[in-house]
Order: sequence, then C-alpha cells, then structure tokens
Amino acid sequence: MDFPLTDLASAQRMFAALQAQAQARGVALRQPPPEPTSCCGRGCNGCVWEGFFAAAAYWRDEAMLILDDSF
Repeated sequence: MDFPLTDLASAQRMFAALQAQAQARGVALRQPPPEPTSCCGRGCNGCVWEGFFAAAAYWRDEAMLILDDSF
C-alpha cells in the first residue's frame, strides 16, 4: 500500500488509514509525529514542514513493517 506525503491532508489521511488498520488487527502503533506549529511561511531551507514530512515518512514505514508482521 502506497501513501504518498504531499501535504498535511495526505499525511493526516495516511495516519488515520494506518491507525485504523492497526486497530482492526489489535496492533499498537506509536503516536504519529505532531504537526508543526512554528512555520513562518517563508519557505526556509530546513523548514519545520520538511522535518514533519520526514518524520511522517519514517512513521509510515515503521507502521507498515509492524502491520506486515501482524499477519
């Protein structure tokens, strides 16, 4: 299953979908990364959103490994 992360809405959908799968299988996942609250909106190099999407991708990969192992 592919969950591209292109914006906050896609990340939220991915978090919800994987958490629902985990709940249906009785598997616990750690909490997804929190959304940034300190973005200035100037497109800085190293923006907090870049860090969020990197953390979200790591969370997705870890969640999918855990779910694959739950079969």
